[in-house]
Amino acid sequence: MSIFTQPRPITGKALTNAVEIRRLPKVLLHEHLDGGLRPATVIELAAELGYTGLPTTDATDLAAWFHRGAQRGNLPEYLEGFLHTTSVMQTPEALERVAFEFLEDMYHDGVVYAEIRFAPVYHTTRGLTQDEVVAAVIKGLERGEHTYGVEWGLIICAMRHMPNSLEAAELAIRNRDLGVVGFDLAGGEDGFPPKKHVAAFQAIERANFYITIHAGEAYGPESIWQALQYCGAHRLGHATRLRDDLEILPDGSLKLGGLAQYILDRRVPLEMCLLSNLHTGASPSLEDHPFGVFFRNGFRVCLNTDDRLMSNTSMTQETTLAAELFDLSLDDLEKLALNAMKSAFAPYAKRINLIFNSIKPGYTAARAITR
Repeated sequence: MSIFTQPRPITGKALTNAVEIRRLPKVLLHEHLDGGLRPATVIELAAELGYTGLPTTDATDLAAWFHRGAQRGNLPEYLEGFLHTTSVMQTPEALERVAFEFLEDMYHDGVVYAEIRFAPVYHTTRGLTQDEVVAAVIKGLERGEHTYGVEWGLIICAMRHMPNSLEAAELAIRNRDLGVVGFDLAGGEDGFPPKKHVAAFQAIERANFYITIHAGEAYGPESIWQALQYCGAHRLGHATRLRDDLEILPDGSLKLGGLAQYILDRRVPLEMCLLSNLHTGASPSLEDHPFGVFFRNGFRVCLNTDDRLMSNTSMTQETTLAAELFDLSLDDLEKLALNAMKSAFAPYAKRINLIFNSIKPGYTAARAITR
């Protein structure tokens, strides 16, 4: 071999055997606060609040119950488990604890920056106002950052089946200087198109604020198109059904529809969640997940967990799966982390600092191990 020939990079299973994926610096943009609780925490909070609806009070059994419930192949049934998690997140103390433990989990998962989202309206059944709910979560996140050094942003979700999305948007804007970085529309897509919430998104745009929308998870490209062109989305949650707007030709090249071409050209970030998309039926199998097609063809994709409890996952697991399923290299994994950090709703200075002081040095160190 010539001294000028570059060795083939380590990829796939060989890479995950050679590198401790957990230690790689990662960025998470799509995780739901009420979808990532520790099973033991759910049980302890239920006891403190007198909530008796849990199917079991054994932590191992409860984790298995949530995971089984998430694997029924459609989004509405996947969402049923949230009844229990939101029911135990109804006091300032409970909300603060869950937020703190989220960042503790991120630290142990190698995440250097995380955006966490939730719908405050679901946490008011015991008398808290939505502003009090947000304040409690921010308190927990601030304590977590102080303890573990993981930086964060909070995203407020409106629910597409509820009529109060403008109220949720105003809540997000009101708390932007306290740590809220953006606004989302979540919940089942079928029958609840994004364009019905245009007033909320116009309020966000007038405030020069940031928008991510669940779109193309359980409904087709029309939902993605509305999220972009009616609602001004800066990022797309899931967007697996964008696969329907492109064709893989016999030679392996792509023929893109107008929507897919626009998203590629405009560098619209796609927040992809491998295991969750399998569990909700958004992808028929992990091998057929469109992540691989999108990534290999230059779309700005990033990896996420969505709901760590329901899908029994972590950023380490999602990254390992992606590397092994789609034969990724260390350079590919770095690109995914950079895609996410560039697409974060954090201020520019914070993004630059994390890219050059955390992400790039972390991957440089990992490369030294694989040489």
